[in-house]
Amino acid sequence: MKIKPFQALYPNFDFIASPDSFCENAKDTFREFQDSGLYQQFPKTAFYIYQIEDGHRRHTGLVALNDVADFFDGKIKKHENTLSEKEQQQMQLFLRWNAILKPVLLTYPSVPAIENWLQQYIDTAAPLFTTRFEKDGQVHRMWPVTEQKDIEVLRNLFADNVQRTYIADGHHRTTTVAMLHERLRDKKQEYDFDNLFCIFLGADQLDILDYNRVVEGLKHLSPTQFVVKMSKIFEIDPLDTPRRPLHKHELILCMRKEWYSLHWKKEVLESHPGEKVLLDASLLNEQVLDAILGIRDVRMDTRISYIEGSRGIDGVKKP
Repeated sequence: MKIKPFQALYPNFDFIASPDSFCENAKDTFREFQDSGLYQQFPKTAFYIYQIEDGHRRHTGLVALNDVADFFDGKIKKHENTLSEKEQQQMQLFLRWNAILKPVLLTYPSVPAIENWLQQYIDTAAPLFTTRFEKDGQVHRMWPVTEQKDIEVLRNLFADNVQRTYIADGHHRTTTVAMLHERLRDKKQEYDFDNLFCIFLGADQLDILDYNRVVEGLKHLSPTQFVVKMSKIFEIDPLDTPRRPLHKHELILCMRKEWYSLHWKKEVLESHPGEKVLLDASLLNEQVLDAILGIRDVRMDTRISYIEGSRGIDGVKKP
């Protein structure tokens, strides 16, 4: 992977009374916060080691730029389709902010040499900032890496050991930057669309969260007709209380405030014999969203939206 250092803009936590409130509003009031002096630019070009402590473990990664050419060369893998409506929203946000506020989360098979280097660095250096969030109890820390010899070590570690990455969060940001890079590469531009703003986390540093689909309305089907069609491809069991899926090939359905456990019928799973990895998301798109609900393109259909797993079960109850 071709990673590059950059000058980061980061919050001045000395003047922020509540990190929770600040971050909740940062997306909508970025320019106002910037004009009021709540952001400052790090004076040097650097890589940034970022760590999140969430009560039961620490997640440590590297914030850097990544050459967008790696995406076009197939080195940055995506696992879901993107929605053109959300790509348009991302473009509008870029223009409004003149900045990208949230890095794309790229993960890769863990490399002990990288993890050991990052840990040794933070063991011997003071963080640029440490901030605590009351709502979820997380502690965030960041260390800039500014020495040229250290920057070259990290560049070489990623170039030699990370042959491909996978988008864990930020599909729309990635495809939007890639699209703008293609459209504007022959034009004079004031924005940098040659690089992705990323945080790299080894696979063992991740906790995998849900990514829930919400469909507005059943179109021409009644709820009873929908359940009948679903019963042909799922074993359906009512649930007394809401919960997440417990294992692969189980899905959870919430309809009219009633919760159900869904297990694919054997014949559905056996209908894809040539596929080494059979993703529930792909089966859902094919067997339910398309075949039953008539959603041919999850990128374009306005009936479908998504709820991030970080919002938990309550996020599904109150989208």
